[in-house]
Amino acid sequence: MKVVILAGGMGTRLSEETKVLPKPMVEIGGKPMLWHIMNWYAVQGFNDFIICCGYKGHLIKEYFWNAFHSHRDFSLNFNMRDPVMYISPPSLRDWKVSCVDTGEETMTGGRIINVLPLIGNEPFMLTYGDGVSDISLNQLMLFHEEHKAMVTMTAVRSPARFGVLQFPSDDPAFVSSFREKPVGSDTDWVNGGFFIVEKFPLFLISGKEKDVIWEKDILPKLVQLGKLAAYKHEGFWKCMDYYKDKQELEEMYKEKGHIYG
Repeated sequence: MKVVILAGGMGTRLSEETKVLPKPMVEIGGKPMLWHIMNWYAVQGFNDFIICCGYKGHLIKEYFWNAFHSHRDFSLNFNMRDPVMYISPPSLRDWKVSCVDTGEETMTGGRIINVLPLIGNEPFMLTYGDGVSDISLNQLMLFHEEHKAMVTMTAVRSPARFGVLQFPSDDPAFVSSFREKPVGSDTDWVNGGFFIVEKFPLFLISGKEKDVIWEKDILPKLVQLGKLAAYKHEGFWKCMDYYKDKQELEEMYKEKGHIYG
């Protein structure tokens, strides 16, 4: 199953770092946030990535291009037609990474639409380039298959800087209400990313594709159709939204050697 990562936003709330870097490339423990997210997928068996680039996306492309070449030992023989022989394995193991320029000003839904030709009609995983968790992706997938939803999102508890979910009492697996960034408390269930998308619902789109916002134009419509399920994750989840979040993740990395909770 392919993993689509939304990595094209400007990250203005982390401007201390994002003046020179796209937010997913901000480093925690010497590695980009994007690498940490991808590594969590990879260790659970999901290693085919499509990265939706936008703002300063060339830096994401350069990172992975250089990761393949510069982190390996090699021999050069300039007398041969193919002069390069690698003598060490790639640093990113068996990852497959596709970096796609989806436009600097394209909205989240538009970015997904942009990469659909690389996905085809298969279900895919979807996440953001700024959040980490200790979620079991295989449990998420089993939940999605059991409830036969069009889209399954991960619900987490967090201060209400994000879209809040509510659930009906008769079928708590499906979402009854989705409100984007309301005033709330840390007892609310919020959108934590880590989606599984059975098939992107193109039939819900009206207007220009580049202007489609996944969180505002697609998810509420799926709620109305009763097709948005939510996997409630009670474990660790952290979004690097502000500089304070980056500092907290850095402290976690220093203490534990990872940022997965």
